[in-house]
Amino acid sequence: ILKKGQYVLRVTDKSGIFHIGHAADYAKKAEAYRKKTCAYIELDSDPLWSVFDKVILLLNGLRAKKHILSWQLDKMIPKREKVQLAYLYFIPKPHKIGTPLRPIVSSLHMPTTGISKFLDKLIRPLFDKYARSTTIIDGVDLIQRLEAYATNGYLNPTTYFCTFDITDLYIMLPQEESFDILTEFLLQYGYHKIQNIPIDAIRKLAPIVIKENGF
Repeated sequence: ILKKGQYVLRVTDKSGIFHIGHAADYAKKAEAYRKKTCAYIELDSDPLWSVFDKVILLLNGLRAKKHILSWQLDKMIPKREKVQLAYLYFIPKPHKIGTPLRPIVSSLHMPTTGISKFLDKLIRPLFDKYARSTTIIDGVDLIQRLEAYATNGYLNPTTYFCTFDITDLYIMLPQEESFDILTEFLLQYGYHKIQNIPIDAIRKLAPIVIKENGF
């Protein structure tokens, strides 16, 4: 019925319920998103194996310089028979006017995924350790913070609360500045190496995850 009527069935953003929309409407909004952001370019060829070769070259180079250990190489190196090109799809946000779409890039089997997962396990515990006091992770955490805020006597009749919505966060983050901030964060807390991996090596691993994101 969905195919015959040219409808699209998607799980909605955040609420997790199903949404049925016209395929033509999805296509129109997706094209409008690409034109608005100017963040995507159409490639002439499949970038999968080019990215694969870049990842292999980088990892083998870091291993040759002993910047990463053998087991770390095994964690990050992609398997040729398992890699797949990422793909872009959109999920609806019916809680907003006009039901805009949220872009999702599924890159579970990209050649860079192993590096991404490894860096996440390497760096996230440090971020949580040093930035937890200024990070709100969900609604429950927010309520608990507000209760503590009130208990400590900071909540007054004159207190202002500000909310904001960041549009297109992923493409708005300046890449090179993000790498600089990561380096500065690690150095600020005295980390020149993490699990024997020099910051310089981390600085080389992070960009390939962000920049080689073809689909």
